[in-house]
Parts: sequence; structure tokens; C-alpha cells
Amino acid sequence: MGDRAGRGDGPGGVDAGGVETVGQGDTGTGEAARRVGAEIDLTPRQVHARTAAPSRARAWAELLRLPALFTVPGDALAGAAATGVHPNRRTLLAIGSSLLLYEAGMALNDWADKDEDAVERPHRPLPSGRIHPTAALTAACAFTAGGLTLAARAGRPALAVAVPLAATVWAYDLAAKHTPAGPPTMALARGLDVLLGAAATAGRTRDALPSAAVLGAHTLAVTTVSRQETRGGSPLAPLAALATTAVLSRLLTRPSPRHASAEPPTESPASASRTPFRRPPDQVTAAVLGLSATTNPAARSSQALPPPATPNPLPTALATAYAATAVRPYFHATLNPSPPLTQRAVAGGIRAMIPLQATLAARSGAPVTALLTAALAPLARRFARKVTIT
Repeated sequence: MGDRAGRGDGPGGVDAGGVETVGQGDTGTGEAARRVGAEIDLTPRQVHARTAAPSRARAWAELLRLPALFTVPGDALAGAAATGVHPNRRTLLAIGSSLLLYEAGMALNDWADKDEDAVERPHRPLPSGRIHPTAALTAACAFTAGGLTLAARAGRPALAVAVPLAATVWAYDLAAKHTPAGPPTMALARGLDVLLGAAATAGRTRDALPSAAVLGAHTLAVTTVSRQETRGGSPLAPLAALATTAVLSRLLTRPSPRHASAEPPTESPASASRTPFRRPPDQVTAAVLGLSATTNPAARSSQALPPPATPNPLPTALATAYAATAVRPYFHATLNPSPPLTQRAVAGGIRAMIPLQATLAARSGAPVTALLTAALAPLARRFARKVTIT
């Protein structure tokens, strides 16, 4: 049962296995119950308690999509790395807030889609009766309250980001999901999650805007593909996601001026006292926000061009891992946009967020944070073999 559920990388095999698993699980549970009762002479109530507990825990793991949780900490870590401030206690609080708000969205998603899932995904925890809808809605409210509480403990700047993030999560699940505003709303939520890490760590968000924009663009592509994962459809959505991945990969593999050995432009003492030197934005910032290579127009005309930036192998390797994770399932879904291949494309896009977050952290000059983030990828892949990630 476990091997079948884990066959393949995407949720296509997992979902198919999940349908069989529910049926086989009921039979297996009954056989296990008879064996336990025959061998140990337990009462029927004791047998039911022992056999129902694992099934209930698995149902909640499916409802909350636990493997997808590994894609969440990297948002706050990428945001913190963009500020240039080392992660601290407030960063951990931001990660905890992100995790709780993410799980609120997962529980609320299934509660809002319980009628649709009864037709298209009857094996899901709510339509199958393994979890009551009221319990899912209660969990969503509790997770939201917990996430906002942790954000408040991280400081007012973090709470100022967490409140619109929570509102965006609820707006997506309850109103925007089945409208054209759905993918942009989900992209906004992921971008705000990045800004939450920056706000909690350094009390500011401006430096993290480029990283938020990159992760938002990737999320927009994945969410657009996911809208047709149960029925299949046009190859345009996976093709657009494939193009988005190619563009982001190209931007992320360019050398970052942050790692160059160039000296900052010299200034007179008077001008230096009035205007502090600001680090030039890297090429990802320039591409996303349309900024110039330097912040001082006079410096561009009076100063010589800096020497070429020294290539940094870590961001390049991580960006390559990001492309490798997303490109293949996107390509297959473009050739054949059937439900199984589309679901695999969605799962690949979700998992690709981890190396993307790690790449952004590495480009911000935080290699340790980047490596810690990248280490979450094999854990997500391992748990996705047991519980569907979508």
C-alpha cells in the first residue's frame, strides 16, 4: 500500500494510489481488527480504538498535506537573507507563523471544496467521512489565530504583513480560487510570506521585494497549471509555466554583483555625509523591478564600469536544481495535458519552490541559509511518497 502510494513523483500516482488505499485500508483495517481481537482477546471497542487511530492520523496528514509544509520555511529564510540580517528568534517566529497560516489554508481549502471533492476526489478526507467538515473549519480558524499570534510576538512589522497574508489566504479559498483572480491571489500570498520573514527579521521589507516577486511569479505559474489538474485541458498553462521557469532560471544563473570584488564608487566627504552608500541591486532586482545597475545617475557617467562579477557556483547549482525539478513534468504536461501528467506537473512545481528559495538565499549572500533550505527538498520528496503533496 505504501509503495503504491509513493510510486512516481507527482500526485497523479499518489492520488490514484490514494483511491485504492482508501478501499484497501478499510479491508486491511477490518482484517487487522479481527487478528487483534483473536490473538489478544480485546473488546470490540478497544480493537476499534487501536485500529482507527492510525487511519485518523493519516486522514489529517492528507488534509493538511504535510509534505508541502517543507516548502514553507524557505519563504521566510529567503526574505531574511535578502535583508542582510542574520536569522534570529524573530525569524523562527515568522517561520512558525507561516507554517500555521499555510495549514489554515490547507484545511480551509478542503472545507470550501467539500462538495466538488465529493464528485471529483471522493477519497479525500472530508467527502470520504474520515474528517468532519466542522473539524476542518475549526482547524482552519485555530491555525489562523495561532499564526497571527506568533507574528505578533515577532513584532509589529511582522504582524503588519501577517494580517494581509491571512486575509489573502481566506480570500483565495472562499472567493478567488475559482475565478481569474485565483492564481494572482495565490502568488500574492506566497510573496507576502517572503516579506513576513524580512519584516520579522529586520523590521523592513523593501530589500525582500525582488525575492518575493520571483517566488510570486513561480507560484502564479504553478497555480495556473493546478486549475486543470483534475480534468486536464489546454497545453498553454504548462507551456507558460515552462517558459516562466526558463526565464527565472536564466535570471538566477547570472553572476550577482554582490559577489564581485569591485569597490564602491568614491564620494567626497560632504556628499558621503549626506547620502549613505547603497549597494547596487543585483540583476534579478533590475529585471524584476526595472531598476538600473546603479542608484546614482552621476556615478554612471563619471565612474568606470566595475570589473565583471566573479561567478558563484552555489547559486548556479541551486538554480540548476530548481530548473531540473520543474522543467521535466511541465514539459510532459505540455505534450499531453492529461489529469495524471498535469498533477505531476503541479507536484513538481511545488517541490521546485525549495531549490528556488535556496537560490534566492544564496544570491543574497547567505550560503548557510541556502544549504539548510535546500536540505528540505529530500525530506519533502520522501514524505510525498506517503501522502499526496497537492
